[in-house]
Order: sequence, then C-alpha cells, then structure tokens
Amino acid sequence: MDNIINHTSHSLESFSFEALTQCISTIHSALQTSAVNAVNRYATIRNWLIGRYIVEYEQCGNDRAQYGTRLLPRLTAKLDTSGINSTLLKNARKFYLTYPHVSEIANQICPMLSDKFPELSSFFLSPLNTLPICPTPSDKFTTPASSLIANLSFSHIVELLTIEDPLIRFFYEFECMRNVWSVKELRNQISKNLHIRVGLSKSPELVMKKLTEITEHQNSALQIKDPLVLEFLGINPGDCITESDLENSLISHLQEFMLELGKGFCFEARQKRMIIDDRYYFADLVFYNRLLHCNVVIELKNDEFKHEYLSQLNAYVSYYRVNEMQPGDNPPVGILLCTRKGKQMVEYALAGMDNSLFVSAYQLCLPDKKQLEKFLEDVME
Repeated sequence: MDNIINHTSHSLESFSFEALTQCISTIHSALQTSAVNAVNRYATIRNWLIGRYIVEYEQCGNDRAQYGTRLLPRLTAKLDTSGINSTLLKNARKFYLTYPHVSEIANQICPMLSDKFPELSSFFLSPLNTLPICPTPSDKFTTPASSLIANLSFSHIVELLTIEDPLIRFFYEFECMRNVWSVKELRNQISKNLHIRVGLSKSPELVMKKLTEITEHQNSALQIKDPLVLEFLGINPGDCITESDLENSLISHLQEFMLELGKGFCFEARQKRMIIDDRYYFADLVFYNRLLHCNVVIELKNDEFKHEYLSQLNAYVSYYRVNEMQPGDNPPVGILLCTRKGKQMVEYALAGMDNSLFVSAYQLCLPDKKQLEKFLEDVME
C-alpha cells in the first residue's frame, strides 16, 4: 500500500521539512474554521490532505533523511498546534494511502487554499499524481468519495482503517452508512466480526435485521461471538481431530483464543477436576471474567450440537455455583463450543435451565469472500 507512483511534480522538488510544517499548519487553520459549518466534512478532507503532504515529503522531501522514522513526533513538536498530535498524523497518512480516490474531493479544495494562501500555491496546485496503489476487489465495491466524506466522520474512518482487507472494509462502510451507526456501534460490529456472521449465514438479511434491535447501552450479560473463528489454530477443516487435539491447540494459542472470546477473560484451569457422587468429572477449560466477576466454564465438542452436551455443561456450572463461587462473585457461566448447531434444538435444550449457558459454533477457517460479495451485490441492487 505504501508504493507510490509517478512522483515527478516540479513544485515538490524543493519540498523541505519547514515547507511541510507550513503546509499542514495552513491546511489545519483554513479547514478547521470551515469545518464548523460543514458538519466536519472539511475536517475529514483536511486530514486526507495532511496525509498526502506527509507522504509527498517522505517520497520527495529534500531533507527527509534527517528525520526518518522520527518524522511524525518531530512534526508534532514543530507544529505545536492544538488538535494535531502524532496519532492524528499517523491516521491521516494511512487515510491518504487507503483512500486515494478522495482526491476527487481534495481537487475541489486545493484551489481555494491556493487563493487564500498564494505563497503556498505551488504546493496546493501541484497535481495529485502521487497517489498510492491501493488494492480493491473491484470498482463495484468502492465507496464513492463523495458518499464517504458526506456520511462518515473521520472518527468512523479511523475505525475502518483498522481493516486491511478492502472488501471487508467496504462491507463495514456500506453497512455503517445504511444503518447510520455511531462510531461506538461500528467499533462494536467490527470487534464481533459481523462480516463473518453474514458471510456464513444462510439468511444474511436476517442477521442484519437483528442488528436494528441492538441499542447503544449494552447490558452486563456476557456477549459471546457466534461463530467463534479459530483460524489461528492452523487446523484444516478436513482434518480428523479429537476434542483433546482441539483443546491442546487452544492452549497453545491461548492469547489468540482469549482475544476471540472477548474482553476480561483470565485463564484459570484446563481439565478442571470435580468430584460428584464419588466420581471424577473434568471441565475442559475454565476462565474467570474480571469484568463480570464470574467463572466461565467451557466445554469443547468436535461435532454438532446435542442436547446431552448441554446437560453435561449445566451440571458443571451448577457444581461451580455450589462449590467454587467466592464471596462477591456472580453466578458462573457456561459456554458450549461445537461445530454446528440447530437453532430450535438449542432453544428447546436451554428452556427451563436456571444457569447462564451459551452455545456457539466455531469455524476453523474464514468464509469464502465470494459469499460476502454475493451478499453485498444483493443488498446493493
């Protein structure tokens, strides 16, 4: 993404650190004032232009060797301007590299800047021909620059910049604009891998419809991803593996597994021994969630959901409630991980149970992108 093409503009041959500082300061001052009356659109364009001139300097600056990797911190110190810091400059640079087609909008702004600050016109009017080569699945899955700037704030864009895959990023752009998500909701859906649920679902529209019922205020209940994606284990879905193999792989990749589970999980035990009626029973994995103040008992199955699996998990959770809960703890939670599950059977099996139990399918690989493309094509028609 950092490959730049055709950086031969004569006006940038004498581009220095001082000139870069002056450009950014001027852009910030001019467009920051305008942003109040333009619903932050100018603020977003400002950041794209800042990113552009940073990249221009990195490629063409006549004294760039003096700054190297310390460019952004030194630029922040030199500017000493409220609202500009290293994080913003880093995001602005990535914004420019990720969304080169925003030049369509920037081309309309630069003449105004040149008229307002004629001493810098050679920079503002230099052609935007040093655009990055940014991979895209197709023009069909590229959000027009005008829609991007009009509908998404820069805070939204910062969240989108965390997604490397252009098709997946387009999915979140599209759904964010279609559902008018807040920044918090966009971040939430990205963290829950919504694109995977849609890509794997036989009824993706029902998944999206269900999202309209989600409110900004999440309750304190445990939020479990469904499905959990365990691609990091490196297991081929066609391989014949036992539950012990799966457990060993999860322990070997414990950090990745806890990140996939969600926030607040702390590992406590594997094959936790329990004595019930003078017999030994073993819970596969036990965690403690420090945010919910409760134990989380996880049972792993290498086949599809069966109601007897839930009965087994319910017994383990009940044991923990009676024998392991400490003063101040909330009741324990159980999670059953299986390869597939039938919605109705899960509902019937859970009916009448007092314990908090969750059933989630897991995937050993990500879905084919063609499924995601088909969903996007259907909803865009």
